[in-house]
Amino acid sequence: MSPQQAPSGEETRDYLVVFPGFQRHWATWVLRILESHGHRATMYRWDPPREKPLQGALSDLLLAEAQVVLVLSQWFFQLGPRPEGDWDDVLRGFVREHKDRFAAVNVSSGALPPAAGVVRPAELWGIDAGEAERRLLTRLELPTEAQRALAGRRPFRYPSDPPEVWGDVPRRNPAFTGRDELLGDLGKRLTDAQAGAAVCALVGMPGIGKTQIVAEYAHRYSAEYDVVWWVNAESPAQRRERFGQLATRLDLPTDTSGPGERIRAVREALRIGAPYLHWLIIFDGWDDLRDLDTLVPVGSGHVLVTARNRQWGQHADMIEVSGFNRAESTGFLMRRARRITSIEAERVADRLEHVPLALSQAAAYLDGADIAVEDYLRQTESGYGAPELAEEEATSYPASSLMSWSLLINQLRQENPRAVDLLALCTGFASGRIPLGLVRQLPDRDLPEGLRWLGRDPAAWSKALEALANFSVVTLEPMDRTAAEEPDSVEIAVRMHRLVHSIVNRLLAPEGREVHRRVVRRALAEADPGHPQNVADWPRYADLMLHLEPSGALRSTNRRIQHLVVNCLGYCMHSGEYALGAALAAQVREAWHGMLDPGDPLWFKLTQRQSRMLRDGGRLSESYALDEAQLARLQAEETPNEAELASTHSALAADLRRLGRYTEALEHQERALAYAERLYGPDDQFTLSMRGNRAVTLRLLGRYAEAYETDVQELRVLEVVLPPRDRKTLLVSNNVAFDLRLLGRFQEALTRQQQGTKLQVQTLGRDHVQTLLASRQLALCQYRAGGARDETGAVLGSLLDRFRRAHGRRAWQTLILTNDYSCYLREQGQLDDALALAKEAEEGFRALLGTTHPVSTGLPSNIGLILRLMGDRSGALNLFEQSLAGMRALLGERHPWTLGCALNATMGRNASGRLREAADLSRRTMTLAREVLGEDHPLTLSATTAVAADLRALQELEEATTYEEEALQRLNRTMGAQHPHTVDARKRVRPYWDFEANLG
Repeated sequence: MSPQQAPSGEETRDYLVVFPGFQRHWATWVLRILESHGHRATMYRWDPPREKPLQGALSDLLLAEAQVVLVLSQWFFQLGPRPEGDWDDVLRGFVREHKDRFAAVNVSSGALPPAAGVVRPAELWGIDAGEAERRLLTRLELPTEAQRALAGRRPFRYPSDPPEVWGDVPRRNPAFTGRDELLGDLGKRLTDAQAGAAVCALVGMPGIGKTQIVAEYAHRYSAEYDVVWWVNAESPAQRRERFGQLATRLDLPTDTSGPGERIRAVREALRIGAPYLHWLIIFDGWDDLRDLDTLVPVGSGHVLVTARNRQWGQHADMIEVSGFNRAESTGFLMRRARRITSIEAERVADRLEHVPLALSQAAAYLDGADIAVEDYLRQTESGYGAPELAEEEATSYPASSLMSWSLLINQLRQENPRAVDLLALCTGFASGRIPLGLVRQLPDRDLPEGLRWLGRDPAAWSKALEALANFSVVTLEPMDRTAAEEPDSVEIAVRMHRLVHSIVNRLLAPEGREVHRRVVRRALAEADPGHPQNVADWPRYADLMLHLEPSGALRSTNRRIQHLVVNCLGYCMHSGEYALGAALAAQVREAWHGMLDPGDPLWFKLTQRQSRMLRDGGRLSESYALDEAQLARLQAEETPNEAELASTHSALAADLRRLGRYTEALEHQERALAYAERLYGPDDQFTLSMRGNRAVTLRLLGRYAEAYETDVQELRVLEVVLPPRDRKTLLVSNNVAFDLRLLGRFQEALTRQQQGTKLQVQTLGRDHVQTLLASRQLALCQYRAGGARDETGAVLGSLLDRFRRAHGRRAWQTLILTNDYSCYLREQGQLDDALALAKEAEEGFRALLGTTHPVSTGLPSNIGLILRLMGDRSGALNLFEQSLAGMRALLGERHPWTLGCALNATMGRNASGRLREAADLSRRTMTLAREVLGEDHPLTLSATTAVAADLRALQELEEATTYEEEALQRLNRTMGAQHPHTVDARKRVRPYWDFEANLG
């Protein structure tokens, strides 16, 4: 039904829906209901300036030839604000005289002025959509019969229906003032943005009200979204963890995946609009600009960012937020401090330079203190006793407000000293979200006598919190929906602005600061879940980490607090937050130097976790140096700890594998295995892990048969001692399939990997990182076994996209897939795309590993294969020879990687007319491949086919035919007549070799 088509027999009517800015969602709903019943309606935002008489402003509304529908709430009557009695006078006078032109709805639970009864508002608060529609129609004297036919078919959200997912947005500020133009502009920019690019960044100095604005936007426009999710973005770990938590609320598979995979899953769900199409993601306090490519979602929803960093203008639609205008400042002050006049409010606002945070504090102080405005202005002007701030803070915050803070703290000391205790505890945490409820969980023995009231006196706790909130020092955070609802829950939290935190920290007495920080440290330790490997505990660790440094936990000598610090490092290690964890570990190492003995078990654990994060984060030389020093220290001891020696040798082996020093890695891994077998026996899980690491090293050395036998032996033990679907068992099964593929037993590898991948999907879920790597292995097995090319390409392309989103383009896992997909695209003839990806992989690995690493050395050979197909024979040959020379120097001529590079070089030489050199190299490659890999290995047979081609080019046809027939016979027997390798050999297509990047 169009707006011009009223129900049969009903006259089409005109309405003007009048609302204050913050009730736009209700006005929109009223308008849509009226239009759905065939009437014409127009919305009009109404917030007349205080200087304009109310009667004149209401008279203007009657100029429209329509019935006026007022959207009322208790805040409607505070517009201006107006002197007491103004509204009563105009309602009883002018509105009563024109009551036939006015109607109203009440959309809040607050009491309206008694005189509001003149407009007989329909009560819409606290009822469902159907009843609200009936009441609206009844109040406007419209038929309600058609309502039933339309019920359940509304394409728009009812304002009282909350979004399906609400991500702990800060509580709505009842004193929020003004900013209507900014909010309107913000909404228009988001709505008008190009599809998939609705990102707005609110940028401005501290205390200017950016967070309040986006929180008000979230509440005001919540009816337009299915999902509203708030991310505290000041810390990289916290913003990644918090954004990833949305996966659970969207019912996405999360199992035991790291944050990278959860983030990828969330971004994909938001991109495609499933399960929700309309979403709003808010990143509050994101200044460092890291993680932009991996966090900011695209799709049909909207993204808001608050920041101080103006560089956001290069990545988003930027809105610069300035202070209040004079009308907003004075209106705000008069609402909060009702005893001051408009002239006094203007003087205070001018003194505080219209900065919202400063105005909020001043209004709270003036409303509660028995002080004349003139005296307040005089005292704040003097500046005596005001704290000194850091240069950045001092230049962005009015100096007069600093003295105002001193006055407020002094008043709190006199009226509620326990509120000052809570304030001091807050400064022991980091600014932002402060889990203050943690301190209430401490037993009396962990609290100084003066703070034991925290757990004993709930009334005093509530009163102190209320005082801080009333004075705008903190705001109360909404409870997590999964938390208990009792008021003394551990989940109770407050939010303190960074600038307020800095000011208060300087105002409080230094002698008491350490006492309160000690309490905070103990509270943090008490909150330690104790299991950093558990995914369910990662959000708690992300929160606890923020407060380690401000509380002094990093330098604490308390053993329990030191364990908390190490567990936070464990969280970083297990969750994949390597950069953050490595930075924290460096801080801890500096703090513990000289405090802990190098032989302390915690020092050892610190080193192990730090080296692991450095290694997995690509900082290989640093990881190696750390582990090498650790080993030297252990070996220097009179009685070395053999368990620590085993772990350190294994860590050094991992470093050396990544550095491409495979022979040295094997030496260290075998020592680790020997220690493990002696200490724990052959079937212990630690021993099995050491044996598995040895297999990884053997694989990198090209000793594929030995790696296979080692992995098979480990798998047999695991299948006995662990459940068949244990994660470790499935991982080793992947390794066995990998070994079979490298051995050229493609069909066996495929059969095993198909079953293994199926089990991993069932056990770990499709999005678990181990399942994704198993899917890669399966795709490569299918490809080598001659399976469907299109299916392989779809899997590899999808995996590359997922790893880019989860880990970024430069992570080593992503670079491996970049190389894989490049090889696939080359096979399909998409040479330009293949070349771009191949160069991206080569440049990425060179930056990560250096130019003399085997992986960096082998990748140019893949680029050479593309250049050859593009017709650049000289360029291709140069890269083939470069890779071959490098591999010989690094790994020797017998390594399979060297043999593969040699095979490609024979092709380049042949194509360039260097026929005798090609034949000599292909013959040598065939001989070595037979010795190293066996006569039936695919690389050996490719080398044999190459020998035949080179001999044929030299017109040595009889010998060429002998080699060709031998190769075809073996290919038919081992791979089958229809395998691509066999078909190509039969057609005399020159064989080549793809370099597959592998870091172990």
